[in-house]
Amino acid sequence: MGGNRRGLTMLAVALLAGLMAAVFAARWLNAQSGSTGRIAVAAVDVEIGAKIGPEAVKMVDWPRGNEPPGAFDDPAKVQGRVARTALTRGEPVLEAKLAPAGTKGGLSAVVVEGKRAMTVRVNDVIGVAGFALPGNYVDIMVNTSNPGSEGRDAQDKAISKIVLERILVLAVAQEANRDDTKPKVVNAVTLEVTPEEAEKLDLARSVGTLSLVLRNQVDPQPSGTGGATKDSLLQAVSTAAPAPAPAARPLPVPAARPRAPAPAPVQAQAPAPARQCVEVIRGTSRTTECF
Repeated sequence: MGGNRRGLTMLAVALLAGLMAAVFAARWLNAQSGSTGRIAVAAVDVEIGAKIGPEAVKMVDWPRGNEPPGAFDDPAKVQGRVARTALTRGEPVLEAKLAPAGTKGGLSAVVVEGKRAMTVRVNDVIGVAGFALPGNYVDIMVNTSNPGSEGRDAQDKAISKIVLERILVLAVAQEANRDDTKPKVVNAVTLEVTPEEAEKLDLARSVGTLSLVLRNQVDPQPSGTGGATKDSLLQAVSTAAPAPAPAARPLPVPAARPRAPAPAPVQAQAPAPARQCVEVIRGTSRTTECF
């Protein structure tokens, strides 16, 4: 009997513990469901400058208290707004990524307040082989010559100088999609500039040839260059050229030893004339006399 009572007691305790666990789990789930909100996200990919329609937004659950700044809890607040930046499917729609309410679609909605959009003509070389894409930053370089120089003198006084730095590319040709990384060779590039930069850019393209210089997206440092001229270019080339090898020094020539004076030539003596001898007889004596 005692063993049965002990078993029944343990069974009752187990049932009570299970019931309490179920109650606590239900309360926890209710608390979790109560801390979940809903925000608007992009239902499809939205290109830059496009107007957001009803089919482009959907509501999804999001942990309450962790919503991104500027998120929308009502899809009606997003309808008709223009995307300032491209939105990918599933990305939260934020106020910072939309143009002000009432803005019409198009490239004008992308231009930051206080700036302007200006288009310049380019080719495959000037446009950095098509790698200057929307969203990239470029420097503007102009090649020109001093006023009053013509012909050969104009070439000698030519200068290449970076006149504008860190200029945002808004669009290439008629495309402003910033998600494409494939290079595109186009004949026109639209840049975002201030009014002062627009004046400089217009003057630069009228006095010389423009070139776009692609720069790092996160590099804000100015170049601070003074421009390159023909004199500075040739001077840099001559400085960088290796010095010519020193010419071999000629071996010293040993000094010539003084020669002994040549002996005076011996003059040949003329042969003596042949002597003639006669025999002289005086009495009984005979003598020979030569002369």
